[in-house]
Amino acid sequence: MPMRPTGGLKQEWEPIVLQKTKTKAQDLKNPKAVNQALRTGAPVQTVKKFDAGLNKKTAAVNARKLDEAAEPAALEKVPVDVRQAIQKARIEKKMSQADLAKQINERTQVVAEYENGKAVPNQLVLGKMEKVLGVKLRGKNHK
Repeated sequence: MPMRPTGGLKQEWEPIVLQKTKTKAQDLKNPKAVNQALRTGAPVQTVKKFDAGLNKKTAAVNARKLDEAAEPAALEKVPVDVRQAIQKARIEKKMSQADLAKQINERTQVVAEYENGKAVPNQLVLGKMEKVLGVKLRGKNHK
């Protein structure tokens, strides 16, 4: 049998307010206290933060300068003969771009980009297209 507490239990609902006391470091954050210390000749240590008061991002500016200074390296796009081979093989098999995309498990937009020459060639995608279309799209003798 559980024991019950004896005596009167009561709750007090009076609010208790806790306050922090100010330290000297907090006083020095106050501009008036710093000015007062300077007037009286007390030693005051000041530390300037990096880029304090500047309203600009220097990293972005430096990145832009680097991009402008370097020669633009264009990514290799799908060659014209590969684009034509994909289109020709797809049309011979009477497939739409959507049909080809479904068979290689890619989006229709990917097939369209390969045929338009806007895509950066991916060997995995080209390999899938080779299997479905039955044409060679990679290597020296692709046709």
